[in-house]
Amino acid sequence: METTRVGAQAPVAEDGQPGPSARRTVDSYLRAPFPWYGLDEAFTGPRRLVQVGTAADGAVEYGSIGHGDEPSIRNEGSGDDGKERFAIVVTVAANPVRRSADGTGVMEATTVSSAAWLAGVGLLSVTWPGQIDHTLRDDWLDQQTETAWVLADDLDGPDWTTLSLPVDGVPTPFHYRESEFGWVLAGSTPEGVHVGAYGRGMSAYGLGFAVIKDIGAYE
Repeated sequence: METTRVGAQAPVAEDGQPGPSARRTVDSYLRAPFPWYGLDEAFTGPRRLVQVGTAADGAVEYGSIGHGDEPSIRNEGSGDDGKERFAIVVTVAANPVRRSADGTGVMEATTVSSAAWLAGVGLLSVTWPGQIDHTLRDDWLDQQTETAWVLADDLDGPDWTTLSLPVDGVPTPFHYRESEFGWVLAGSTPEGVHVGAYGRGMSAYGLGFAVIKDIGAYE
């Protein structure tokens, strides 16, 4: 199975917060031709806009909504210390045909693997392993990003399990994996989009997803 990397994770500053190009106003989300997903109403904690990703022509291809704590890149554990509890939900447009940047050809479709890769890279972007120092983190991140890509391209492989979670109240299968840094999951919705998620300190087994009825309320 081959998939396409639909975009790179936005820049992250050394303090763990998204860089200037990562933050998006709600206008960017409103331009999307697909519905946005977040955790369902069972989650009563804080929610926030995180980032959007666009194609060469400016079309919105994916975006993220944060739930719970805003993660710090300097967390060195899996979140079990109670300092961070968050889940980031990534919505990816299901594009069966995508134009290349120069408009002369087409690219591979976005798939569940696209959502899995974005979620995996998202988790890495807020991870700082304790065994490496600042000067080596970029090398580690490059290596782990490629590993996340390989894993996302093999969702039926041994590194993934199947987890059923409600999407708008309907039980839906998701691909799920855990690591020392947190968890990642990805699946598709009845609305025709792919949903990925990653987090720490919050159990993925108790989550549910739902269409965000008014993304403008997040402004």
